[in-house]
Amino acid sequence: MDLSADQKYGDLHTHTTASDGMQPPAENVRIAQEKGLAAVAITDHDTVGGIPEALEAGQRLGITVVPGVEISTRAGGKDIHVLGYYIDITHEPFLNHLAELRQTRERRNDQMIAKLQQLGISITLEEVIAGLGRELKPDESVGRPHMADVLVKKGYASDMRDAFNRFLGEDAPAYVSVPRITPADACAWIREAGGTPVLAHPGIYGDDALVERIVREAKPAGIEVYHSDHGPADEKRYLRMADEHGLIVTAGSDFHGERQGVVFHGDIGSRTIPVTVLEQLQRGTK
Repeated sequence: MDLSADQKYGDLHTHTTASDGMQPPAENVRIAQEKGLAAVAITDHDTVGGIPEALEAGQRLGITVVPGVEISTRAGGKDIHVLGYYIDITHEPFLNHLAELRQTRERRNDQMIAKLQQLGISITLEEVIAGLGRELKPDESVGRPHMADVLVKKGYASDMRDAFNRFLGEDAPAYVSVPRITPADACAWIREAGGTPVLAHPGIYGDDALVERIVREAKPAGIEVYHSDHGPADEKRYLRMADEHGLIVTAGSDFHGERQGVVFHGDIGSRTIPVTVLEQLQRGTK
């Protein structure tokens, strides 16, 4: 959605250094302000570690920060992501669930590094972590973008997209699928923590029948219609799906920051939604 002078907008899908983003949480908030946004959500993978810093920056800069998370799940043989908004970031059972998911991610990292080494690629988890340029905090984790960064820097891939296409993507030789929770589990966890679950970037999955099944079975409250990897035809289909199922419509850039001069997914503010949707997300209903 385009920004206009008579309406306030927010970007509801951004990542920070708490997971696989390049910018500290406060920097995402600063960029949102610079772009003229009224709100920005912090939705790191399987962690809420970046939210306190973002909330402080939001108060200082006059930007509404939506506490969020993006949970990794599995359904229909595909990795499915579920966004959670307005969760209670102090809810102990929820934090324990996220810690378990990060442990699963760490096991997958070890297995993917081993696969890359079997392919003759000189890479270690230690140098992936060293690429952060700082110490990894207990509630943070590294992921595939960090591995891709090392692959590009060492000349095994031309850019991030190439690294995923050739090595790290779902159909690539170094990809590892580990046992994950279902989208329904993620939706339940988010609701138990007082939040509102939203199905992330359905167009990425390439299977609308699966998306329909997840909507029926997991019962998310919303769907991310506007996303950096969605074209106009995708947006039209998912708007129709949202209307048919009474789902909240959200939008997000899926900003991860810039690597090798390229903004991965989209820049903050490249996909936005009127901030009136925030009330729906706080209520959990359209």
